[in-house]
Amino acid sequence: MVVDIHAHLKHGDRRRTEYTPAEILATMDGAGIERSVVFAMCTSAERAIAMAEAAVLFCPARLIPFAYALPSYERPVLDLLRSAIMELGFKGIKLHVGECTLAEYVSGPVLALAGRLGVPCLVDFGGQLEACRAVLSSHPETTVIIAHFGRYLCQDEALVDQFIALAEGHANAYLDTSGVVLMHKIVEAVARLGPGRILFGTDGPHSFRDGPEYASAADTAAFARAAVEGILALPLSSAEKRAILGENAARLLRL
Repeated sequence: MVVDIHAHLKHGDRRRTEYTPAEILATMDGAGIERSVVFAMCTSAERAIAMAEAAVLFCPARLIPFAYALPSYERPVLDLLRSAIMELGFKGIKLHVGECTLAEYVSGPVLALAGRLGVPCLVDFGGQLEACRAVLSSHPETTVIIAHFGRYLCQDEALVDQFIALAEGHANAYLDTSGVVLMHKIVEAVARLGPGRILFGTDGPHSFRDGPEYASAADTAAFARAAVEGILALPLSSAEKRAILGENAARLLRL
């Protein structure tokens, strides 16, 4: 089974692109992905939760909802998150440093809530190594998925190495392969952490070509399929590839 830990109903790109559940499923079908974690960003926490809830109602057998945590003056976000997880069956929480500071006095209560409720937090740290260190150290009870091995499309090998070292030193840390371009670092992470805390992701739907005219199912499926094939091409054992592509996520999310 292939599980995508990182798929967007609404992206953080300059167009704030949105994808329907049907479009995400078509992408998955074209790439051989059985299940996907879905969430929205660049919108209120309330709307993001509503979008994820609607997606799962559309296809509960394949789409897995994460709640987006974004503070608001309008309504306490902890109430929204607690309701999404306890009443709607959401499986995790997403935080993004581009829209919310990860300072403990702001995001700490969200991370603590995730720990109490036993769900993971998928966090885009945007390359902020010390923020990641603080989160992992302050919330050992919370499973933290480090999006993109630390930074999206990162070409800085030393920075990726430091995020891998953080994960190696904190048992509550997982690494998400979406947006990783230094593919040999995935192999190095397996050697250092073992395969059990590395999760496959696409950060999709995306296309290799820029522009709304390239957002067809064929384009987005090609992008996702390349992500799957990238893992399959690594010099890892079959068991390690199975773990990364789906078994780890299935265990973590109790699928």
